[in-house]
Amino acid sequence: MGYHENKKIIEICQACAAMCHHCAASCLQENETKMMVRCIQLDMACAALCTTTAQLLSLGSEHAAALAKVCAAACEECAAECSKHTNEHCQECATACKLCTEACKNV
Repeated sequence: MGYHENKKIIEICQACAAMCHHCAASCLQENETKMMVRCIQLDMACAALCTTTAQLLSLGSEHAAALAKVCAAACEECAAECSKHTNEHCQECATACKLCTEACKNV
């Protein structure tokens, strides 16, 4: 399966990556940046995996399904961390990650 069959999942992965980047950048602007270190780390890892998963899905790679499972796990972990924080960007990121988790589990 390639791009057309996976278009919705690709879009969800790309949107999640963008939100994770936004969350990481926003966390760096918080007054208590040290409290946000784990969140920033998970945001960056999640964004990288979401981007790569979207790329492999669009290529129709035989490795896409395996990577999607790893991506789902990373998104789940990122969502759990972001859910601990009350700021808007973390809550938005948690929502995007939860959506991506479900999408990637269905690959």
